[in-house]
Parts: sequence; C-alpha cells; structure tokens
Amino acid sequence: MARTPRPVARSWQPDAALLDGLTIAAVALDARGTVVYANPTALDLFGSPFDGLVDADARTRLLDEPERGAVDQVLKLVQRTGSWTGELTMLAGGITPVAMRTSWTRLGADPDHGGALVLVEATDETADPYAPGQPLGSRLRRLAEVTSELLAAADLEAVSAIVTDHMMKAAGATAASLSLIVADDTLALMALRGGMEETASRWATYSLASEVPSAESARTGRPVLARRDEVAHRYPDLGAIAEGTGSILCLPLVVTGGRVLGVVSLSFPGRRQLSEAEHLFLRLLADTCAMTIDRVDAQRAARDREAKLAFLADTSAKLSSDLDYETTLTAVAEAAVPWFADWCAISLAEDGVLRTIAVAHTHPERIALVQELQERYPTDPASDQGGYRVLRTGQSQLVPEVTDELLAQAARDTEHFELMRALNLRSGMSCPLKVGDRTLGVITWVAGEEGRRFTDNDLAFGEDLARRAAIAIDNAQLHSQVRTAALELQRAVLPERLPSVEGWSTTVRYLPAGRTDAGGDFYDVLELEDGRLAMFVGDVMGRGVAAASVMAQMRSAIRTLVAVDPDPAAVLAGMDRVFDALHLEQLVTMVYAVADPGLDQLQVINAGHPPPVLLAADGQIELLEHPSTLILGVGGGQRAVRSAEFRRGDRLLLYTDGLVERRGEDADSALARLITALQTPPAADLEEWLSAVVEELRDPTRDDDVAALLVARDPASD
Repeated sequence: MARTPRPVARSWQPDAALLDGLTIAAVALDARGTVVYANPTALDLFGSPFDGLVDADARTRLLDEPERGAVDQVLKLVQRTGSWTGELTMLAGGITPVAMRTSWTRLGADPDHGGALVLVEATDETADPYAPGQPLGSRLRRLAEVTSELLAAADLEAVSAIVTDHMMKAAGATAASLSLIVADDTLALMALRGGMEETASRWATYSLASEVPSAESARTGRPVLARRDEVAHRYPDLGAIAEGTGSILCLPLVVTGGRVLGVVSLSFPGRRQLSEAEHLFLRLLADTCAMTIDRVDAQRAARDREAKLAFLADTSAKLSSDLDYETTLTAVAEAAVPWFADWCAISLAEDGVLRTIAVAHTHPERIALVQELQERYPTDPASDQGGYRVLRTGQSQLVPEVTDELLAQAARDTEHFELMRALNLRSGMSCPLKVGDRTLGVITWVAGEEGRRFTDNDLAFGEDLARRAAIAIDNAQLHSQVRTAALELQRAVLPERLPSVEGWSTTVRYLPAGRTDAGGDFYDVLELEDGRLAMFVGDVMGRGVAAASVMAQMRSAIRTLVAVDPDPAAVLAGMDRVFDALHLEQLVTMVYAVADPGLDQLQVINAGHPPPVLLAADGQIELLEHPSTLILGVGGGQRAVRSAEFRRGDRLLLYTDGLVERRGEDADSALARLITALQTPPAADLEEWLSAVVEELRDPTRDDDVAALLVARDPASD
C-alpha cells in the first residue's frame, strides 16, 4: 500500500513535488542519516509490511547489514564534495538484498542537525546493464573517456589527477589512490583523493612487503579485491584506513614484460561486485594508466639525461675556467636548483671539520633556516651519519625517501625535528668530493615534497659532478699553493726599494698581469764603488714558480757579475756562461746599462730586449737601438755596446715588452706610440709622471706583466 510522501522542509517543497513523479526511487536523508522523504517509486521499491520508510534510520532500513557502515562514509564524502555515484546492496521490500546503482547529491542545509540534506536516487542493477541509458553503460562510456584523457596526459601529475579523481567517480568509488614503486622494496604514495588525505603522511612510503592490499597487488602483479569482513585478519597492517570501507579494489600497473610500476587502489562503501565487463574496463584503464606512466617516465628520463649532460658540460667549463673555486661552486650549487634539487649544499673539510662554502635553495628565504639548523644543531664530526660519514668513508649515501620516522630518529629534541620538517626534507643524497684517496669535502642534494625522489641514476650523476668539482678544487688549491710560493719568491727577489744615490733619482712601476701566477719581470739599480750606477731590466718568458726561480737566478747572477766586473760586455758574456752551466730552458731577455756621471756617459748592451729610451733635458728623445741583440744563452755571436751622452737633467727609461705591445700591432707602431707618450712634459714628481705614461701605454687586456724603470740625473744646481 503506497504511503503519502512527507515533505522535508517548506523551502524544499517544490523540489519534493518534482521528485514525486519520477520513475526512479528517490529518498532524502538528513545530516544524521534519517530518511525524511521518499517518493512513490521509493515507497514501492523499499516498502515493507513491517515498518515505515520515512523517519527510519537509512543504515538499518535501506542497506543490507554488512554495508550499513557505508551510509556514514558516503554522507561524509557528499557533505564535502557535493555528490557520489556508486553501487550498494540495498533492501528491496525491506528484506531482499539487491545490488543497486545509487546517486547521492547534497541539497540545502539541514537546519535541525547541521550539515546538509542529501538526496539518494536508486536504480535496480538487475535490469539489463547493456541497455541504452542504463547506469553501467554510462559508467563504461565514462571510463572510455578517462582512457582518452590518460593517452593525452603529459606528466605524472596529470596521470595522478586522472586516476585518483576521474577514475574514482567513473568506478563509483569513495576514495582512490595511486602508488608507484620508487625502489626495489618501497612504494610511494603519489596521489590520494576521497576524504582520506589526512592519512597521506602515514602512507607517504610503505614497504612492498607490508600486509596491505596495494602492496599485495604490486608484489603479485594481480588485481586484489578485499571486502570488509576479511580485511581485519587478511591485512593487519591496513589499520584505520579501512574503517567504513566496504571493499577495496587494487589494480596493478603492469607494462610489457610483466614489469609492475605501481598500483591503483579504489575504495567502495559497500560489498563491491564487479561484472565481467566492468572488470575488463577497469583492467583496461589500469593498463592504459601503466602505459601512460611508462611513456611519461621515459620522456622525463630522456629530458633528465639531456639536462644532466648539458649541466655537466656547462659545469665542467665553469670549473676549468676559474681558479676561484668558491665562487664557481656557489654558481654550481645555484645552477642545480630547482631543476635537479630543491636544496644544494657544498662543504669542504678543514682539519676534519666540514665548512659549508655554498648553499642554494629553491626558496632563498629558507637558507636562514638551514643556517639556524647548522648553528643550533651542529653535526658531531664523530657521527656515523650524513656528511661526516661520507667524508670518513669516501662513499656516497642515498636516501630515496626521508620519512618522518627517519627525521624523528635523527632529531635531538622537538624543536630540532620541527626545524628539519620545515625544510621539507623528502629525499636526499650526499657524494664525496674525492681525488684519488683523498676526500676534500661533501656535496649534498635534497628534494622537497614536490621534488624528485632520488634514484641510483641520480646518484651516478651526482658522483660524476662531485668528481669534476673535486678535481677543480684540488687544482685550484694546488695552484694557490704554487702561486703563493711563486709570489713569495718574486717578492723576495725584486728589490723592496731602489737605492738612494746622491745626484740620482730613480723610480719604478711594476704591474703584475691580471691573473693569479707570478711573472718573470725583474729589475734593479746598483751603486758602484767608483761613483758609477749600474741598472738592468729583464724578462723571463713564462709564469709561475719556474719563471720566478729563473728570475731569482738571473738577478743573483747579474749582481755577482757586476761585483766582479761591471763592464757591460763582461756582464753579458758572464750571463751566457751562466746559462750554459745551468742548462736553463727558459728564454730570457734583458738590457743592462752603466752610467758614469764623471764622464757624462752611458753604456748600454741589449740581449734581445726592447730598446731603452734616452730623454734629454732639452726635450730630445732617442731610442738606444742596437744592431746586435742576441738573447741570453744562444751563444755564437757578439753584442755591441751602445754609448751615449748622459748629462744632468737627462732621464733613461728601461722597460719590458708588456708596456708597449698590443695584439695585432707591429713593433715599429708600438715604439712610435712609446715616443709619443714620452713627449709629455716631465713633471717635478718623477713617480707621478712615470705612472701617467705607463697607464697611457699599457694594454690592460694583455696577460703580461709591466716593468718600467726610470733613472734620472738630477739637474745642475744654480
């Protein structure tokens, strides 16, 4: 006997009137799950001779006993999302379990109990499921559409969204998740939908051996359908996630060759039954998902390999072109973020203690957190974990997944734990900066929640980069040591100051090239016992310790020879003998002069060096060129001694080729520029005048030292 439908609320009256004429059973539930309305079709379908439908608890009145927990689960989902469609076993006539297609929709607010009113429409699934317009046929068409979306997906995020959102709705599930195998024995949760997001942190990663349906499906490569009555004893590790769940369906993601990539899990509120056709479509969807993930992963891997090769090439160029390794490593750390890692830190060892020299982070403001972490909780050098373990063992360390449990084990207190969590440490690896058997330091990469999960391939890339960086650091440190030795040697060899001789003024400008090596330019002025003045400027070809060593030998030999016999021809002949005795391979040029104030005379001899310039007091300028200027050590010839007047007020400029040579310019043009620059009227301050001339002439783009020695006879007193 049909009963008169009861309106739910005055504001809902028009909607109730529209539902009265539907041929689909429709009931309305309040927020507590009580039936507050039933249309005539619902009364005919669910009516019972024993009790009424309106005002009854939907849990006990509409659903079969094993599925009564589904009402709370679906109501919770609908209150949040607005709707749900799926299959439930309901009681036809109040007593007969029948699989029915249900559609739940949130309506207006329930003023009496909070929440919202929910409309439930039910259709008997025993009708022909393949007839046009039937719910199953509609659902299968939607599954086919989802398949098309998967084929068009370009990245893993898109695949995850399709699987966990669209597939959940298409299959009539209340929750869906996607987990991928990220290591041989680990599954990582990539996405979760359906009201259980609060459990995501617990299941961020879990063992492939764990007793849960998804792990079983991934292990075996077969679908798993678990119902509520068997979950507790069959899957003890599942825990609270199964509460209110009637069935869990897990579909393995399998690609060619039987390789399992992961698993899709669907949760249903009732005892889910799958027809052969629906099971076929769900498997097809899972296979399409697997192929899509495999394709996306292959494309990502190809892009990743290309990016890694480009990065290594660029980094190698930087590391080999700059001896300032701290600046270069900072650039390397910054370049690795964010495409490879969210955070990169490079540390070098000093007396067994790691000193961080470069830090880069996707969010620069978090660098302060990194510094706070290091200052408040410095790592014990004796620790067997992290960077110090890598430093001591010289072996890399890979942590594919940094879980909260791992952070809790490493934390010294609650604040330490919260600091580490604030940095979003989710995956990390550390590689030794190793040269031979020596480990110079450690380079560490960390990925956050949205970043990659580091794999063995990433570790191989990191170790390759670390080796290149270590070689660059070692070369830079070695060069720094050699440079320091060369510069100290050069400083020891070059005169700290020129001698102060009555009747003479001397000044020198020495400008090392704009690079890190010591050069080979040398000079000196010597006062002779008979009142004469000896002077020389030379240039050892090459740079570094070798050039500085030869420079020291040259200057020492010249001073010794001058002490024995300062005559220009005798000094240069002696220098040739020194070359023969020492078997020196470096090319050395020099110019040597002796000024005799008593005779107002200058004698100059040249060994392959640029000609000195005599600037007379009356403004005349003369290049003291020689017809024969053999380089030191070549032997087999004679050098001419050039004589010139050298009176009071005259000046003599001796210099190295770095002062005048420029790229693309011949020697005659260079000397012409020199003469032009020297025509500048002499200043009272010789040092100031010489500095101005040098700045005008030198080419700052040339990688060569400049030495310019100016010797002037003081003008006659009035």
